[in-house]
Amino acid sequence: MLVVRMLRPIVGGMVRTLACRSCTAILPPVLPVRVLSSSPVQTPTDAHFHSASSSETGPPRVLITGGLGQLGMGLANLLRNRFGKDNVILSDIKKPPSHVFCSGPFVYADVLDRQNLREIVVNNRVTWLLHYSALLSAAGEANVSLARAVNITGLHNVLDIAAEHNLRLFVPSTIGAFGPTSPRNRTPDLSVQRPRTIYGVSKVHAELMGEIFHDAVKRGKFECNLRPSTRLPMMYVDDCLRATLEVMEAPAESFSMRTYNVTAMSFTPDELAQEIAKHVPEFRITYCVDPVRQAIADSWPVSLDDSMARKDWGWKHDFDLPELVTTMLSLHGCDTRIAQAN
Repeated sequence: MLVVRMLRPIVGGMVRTLACRSCTAILPPVLPVRVLSSSPVQTPTDAHFHSASSSETGPPRVLITGGLGQLGMGLANLLRNRFGKDNVILSDIKKPPSHVFCSGPFVYADVLDRQNLREIVVNNRVTWLLHYSALLSAAGEANVSLARAVNITGLHNVLDIAAEHNLRLFVPSTIGAFGPTSPRNRTPDLSVQRPRTIYGVSKVHAELMGEIFHDAVKRGKFECNLRPSTRLPMMYVDDCLRATLEVMEAPAESFSMRTYNVTAMSFTPDELAQEIAKHVPEFRITYCVDPVRQAIADSWPVSLDDSMARKDWGWKHDFDLPELVTTMLSLHGCDTRIAQAN
């Protein structure tokens, strides 16, 4: 499970969320979100920030970097439905598949090339920048120097350009930004953070969550590599994407702090299996604990406290565990069984 940390630029706050990868092309559940704003030190003292209450008219002009990942493409669809196809520009350093290229504006953008990024922002009159470019998990550990360049230097380029052009900026982070010394229950917005990897998180739990729904429908059984009692925070991807949009649209004056947790639920493999069995009675789960994966899970919080996000800008999740399971099984082709169960 992957958690996202959002950086609301120079105007906003950061969000930490978790997202699962499915074995199919279907968008899956995600882990909680953490929202973080940029440091005032990086902000020009005379900057006039765009906000939902600014005098500018018309929809925002949005640029998404690293947009060919699961969340980037899902977010592009959400924002294009909201603001119009031509107002949301997807970008990456990879060639997009035909259906993505034809679905709306796409440009090549390398976050290590500051001039290229600046030209895109200026030429397209960008007002919102959503920064998803990052070297993740195993790839980052295998090439630390490249991960440092993309994840740190690339972020600094984005921060500088956002400050220069008064952009609203959103940067996903990860639950792995917490470490073994962080509080594990109801982890607060501001807490000790001592991650142990260059990216700060492994995607093994995201992969696990996608696989468990796939196997429940296709095979009727699943072997879990965590202990049945391992509790982790989660949220459904639609809630994650909506949180991104809501924090970007919230007036700057609504923020009482720079960092916000955003979450929905926490559950264990055993609780998830019980909920799946309500719809797929023949489903069986077995456990073969992987010490490496278990150690990673044990270093993460079991729940996040997102009360400040709910208070300051009205965050509210739609999906709890029953709704998540029903939706995921439907997406994986289990409609008949769910209809019978209901």
